[in-house]
Amino acid sequence: MQTLYRRLLTFLPRLGLKVIDLGPGTAVVSRRGGRTRIPLEPGADVVARDNGQYTVTGAGKDTWVVLRDRSARAGERVREWTGVRLGDTGARLLLDRRAPTDERRIQLAAAEYLCAQHVAAMLELYGVNCVFDVGANAGQYARRLRRLGYRGRIVSFEPTADAFARLREAARDDPDWQVRHCGLGREDTVSTIHTGWNTMNSLLPPSDYGRDRYRRFATSRTEQIEIRRLDTLMDEALDGIADPRPFLKMDTQGYDLEVFAGAGQRVADFVGLQSEVAVLRLYEGSPRMSEAIATYEAGGFEITGMYPVTREAATGRVVEFDCVMMRAKAAPEPAS
Repeated sequence: MQTLYRRLLTFLPRLGLKVIDLGPGTAVVSRRGGRTRIPLEPGADVVARDNGQYTVTGAGKDTWVVLRDRSARAGERVREWTGVRLGDTGARLLLDRRAPTDERRIQLAAAEYLCAQHVAAMLELYGVNCVFDVGANAGQYARRLRRLGYRGRIVSFEPTADAFARLREAARDDPDWQVRHCGLGREDTVSTIHTGWNTMNSLLPPSDYGRDRYRRFATSRTEQIEIRRLDTLMDEALDGIADPRPFLKMDTQGYDLEVFAGAGQRVADFVGLQSEVAVLRLYEGSPRMSEAIATYEAGGFEITGMYPVTREAATGRVVEFDCVMMRAKAAPEPAS
């Protein structure tokens, strides 16, 4: 006698549903689009939508990569992957064996990922509830924080008109993401910023090294912008937060120390910061890494992470680092 479960599986296709029976008591039911069952090895299958061509290849013990490639031709060799163990973390890095070897690109991509993960971990550890996002551009940093799970307040500062329009649109549906149309510096003033350099717009002119490295510096437009001191804006930005624990992110293309100076005595309120520090200076008059880090250390911050942002292809030299620093005294007491 047919069981109720089995009769149900027989009946569902009449309602326009696709049924894949995976075994006793287990089935996949989908409303639209077919599904295909791809065998991995005995006792291990994957169910995928069958509106494309899928290939499966091993990437290490008990690990497979399922890839859909519409451009793959019949009989073409399956793409090969290798799984690289990341120490004793249990994590694996998957690498396409046929991809061109480019150590520099892999290093920078890994550094960007690790930096974002580290910042998210520090925000959680220190109980950060307001991030000051200085040099926000179109909101890339804030969106990344949201993807990584940060739910506290974000206050983004962007001085250029075009980027601010995109920033405001990005923050439109996020009630705890505030945006300010201004730059930050050591005094309240009006200044001129070089634009047309995409994410590298700066209040400083390019150095000789910067001109040699980036073609974008060959031409420049300028825009008049408002500059404000950070300490004059903090009370408004933190309004409504009962126990403020702010974090200062700066990415201002050589102007970070000016932003930091504008915080005055309120620097002591911040539990941590992130700054782009230069080993090789792209902008005329910008501080070297040693000067920037010494200034932050004098403010009570200590390095928790250093991640290369750009490197020279010819020499391997790091041009800039993302430097993450925290005020160790602000760390929560360990649970007893």
